[in-house]
Amino acid sequence: MIFMSTLLSKEVYEYLGEFRYQLRKFLKFSEAAARQQGITPQQHQLILAIHGFPGRSIVTTSELSERLQITHHACVGLIDRCEEAGLVARESNPEDGRSVLINLTPKGLDILEKLSEIHLEEIKRIDLFKQ
Repeated sequence: MIFMSTLLSKEVYEYLGEFRYQLRKFLKFSEAAARQQGITPQQHQLILAIHGFPGRSIVTTSELSERLQITHHACVGLIDRCEEAGLVARESNPEDGRSVLINLTPKGLDILEKLSEIHLEEIKRIDLFKQ
């Protein structure tokens, strides 16, 4: 017996499938663009999460782990690698001595600006947000 869903139309599945396909193509583009700038896709995600944080451009490790949807431990390791690469810097959190604040270095900001420009061009090119 073949089960056929009567709740959703074929067009809905096609729409969702196309969205997933376009999203994956964009992510593949994004990963390649980060590597061309000499950083990993994860490092790009981290510096974007910092500078793109709502209302400010300095964040805690906990905020970053939430934005990146990774564990605290994995986030600390990623921050360590970004700090070693000269992309981010840590500083004491004056409001909470138990945490540190993470911000971009001039090198991190320069790379992020380059990547953001080409990402915006790609979003326009593929018309990702069609109405």
